[in-house]
Parts: sequence; C-alpha cells; structure tokens
Amino acid sequence: MNTTLEERYQKLIAHIAQYRQPESVCLIAVSKTFPASDIQTLYNLGQRHFGENYIQEWQDKIFRLPENIVWHIIGDIQSNKTRVVAENAHWVHTLSREKIAKRLSQQRPNDLPPLQVCVEVNISEENQKHGLAVNEVYDFCQYIKELPQLNLRGLMAVPSDADEQTVKQQMQQMNTLFLQLNQQGLALDTLSMGMSGDWQWALEYGATHIRIGSALFGKRNYAQ
Repeated sequence: MNTTLEERYQKLIAHIAQYRQPESVCLIAVSKTFPASDIQTLYNLGQRHFGENYIQEWQDKIFRLPENIVWHIIGDIQSNKTRVVAENAHWVHTLSREKIAKRLSQQRPNDLPPLQVCVEVNISEENQKHGLAVNEVYDFCQYIKELPQLNLRGLMAVPSDADEQTVKQQMQQMNTLFLQLNQQGLALDTLSMGMSGDWQWALEYGATHIRIGSALFGKRNYAQ
C-alpha cells in the first residue's frame, strides 16, 4: 500500500504543478479514517499539512506522529471538543458559530501562536451543510477579529456535489466574496476549497489551500 500511496502523492504533486506553481498552493492531505502509518509515509515524502475531520480519531493520532506536522481541522467542532483543538491544532477551516470561536480563543494556550482560522461559507445553500450564508460572513469575520487568540486568515467552502457548471459557479462566487471582503479591509490571504474531485477547478478560481483525501489515500472504509 505504501508504494501505491507514494505513487499517488508524486503524481498529484506533478499534476498540481501543471496548474500553478506548487509553492502557491497548500496541499492538505485529508487523512480521516486512515492510520497514522499512512500519514507517516507521506510525511517521509515531505508532506507537512494534514487535515482531519473527526476530533477523537485525530486526537488518537497526534502523539504518535512528528511534532512539526501542521494540523488542519476541517470538520465541525462540538463544544466539548474545543479544548483539544485549541491546544493541538494549527488551523481550523470550519468556523461559523460565535460560541465555538469564543471557546477556541479562550482555550488557546498563551504560549502558542494564535490559531489560524477560516470562516466556513455554505456557498451551495444546502440545509445539510454547515457554514454561513454569504450575507452573514462579513459580520462574523469582524467578530473573529476581536478574539485575541484567533487569527482570521480567510474563507472555506464545500461546493455542492453537482454538475461542473454549478460547482464552478459556486467557486466563482467564493472568489468574488473573497475579493469583496478584502476590498472591505479584512486582508484575507486564504481561500480553502477544492477536494479530490474538483481541485483543478478550485485552482482556476483562486484557491490557496486544497483538501485532498481519496485521491491520495485511496477509497475510505468508514466501517472500520
């Protein structure tokens, strides 16, 4: 399996380079449901940014892996999980609730740099998805900027699982929102969107961080 994982990783890196300069894109390897040994394999190949959705599962992996891994939380955070995130994560991509943002700031240790955060936008307007409506984003960003242990970096979205035209329209909307917020003085530098099936389109529309899981690790077995 490790040989296959290495081959997929090298192929993906080469593929990204066809679209953008690799240093202009942060590749987040989404390692949910996969063992620490797979993360270690990619780490040994030079990968440093990893994304996790399930806090308990991630918590079980942290201390078995190198300390200089950059951990991105890309799943919803419940109130009873904010402390472990505040104490161990480097990035949170899914902020959309004042309560969770406030707890993360309060629980972030003072000897650590501020937690890097993105606001999640429900750009597809689907009821089953987390995130804010477009017209709610600016005020929430202003709220985050007042929290001392959070550093607002940008926006995150999961476009709908639809046809290419719809997905691209939503990515264009995210790009437009990102630019508008910067024109309003927010100084954002991160646009987190694009996954295994649509990352190429995301790069076309200005994504700075892409979150790749199955295209790297292979098909997930959620029954494990």
